[in-house]
Amino acid sequence: MAFRLIMQPVMAILFAIRAGLRDAREGQSPFLWAVYANPGRRRKLWRRARNDVGNVFILALVLDAIYQVMVHSGVYALELLLTATILALVPYVVVRGLVTLVRLAVTRLAGRRLGVSRADGRPVDQASLSEDPRQEGQEG
Repeated sequence: MAFRLIMQPVMAILFAIRAGLRDAREGQSPFLWAVYANPGRRRKLWRRARNDVGNVFILALVLDAIYQVMVHSGVYALELLLTATILALVPYVVVRGLVTLVRLAVTRLAGRRLGVSRADGRPVDQASLSEDPRQEGQEG
């Protein structure tokens, strides 16, 4: 049953990479920071995370329950939840945030080199790049 110790984090990481890339494409902050900094969007973010990693977490619960029945001849709920959380949820949350940070950083660096500064890749007028954006709000 060492299989579960490898497969659960791998599956969670794959789902996290997909979600992190989606977050970066949408210009969102890394997952944990967005949850912390945006209390109004917290429920929506957790619901989206639950949808992304729900199947992996359920699979982690099932595999650990099978393991416990084989080794302990019973199921221990607290151990089951703790193991599934460590093997599925922790890698998911950590990797999702890291992927988002890396993707946003790469996008910004590439944008500077190519003259693009928007997350969607649209070019920005070069004249506006030389102006201070703080002065635009003070005019008028």
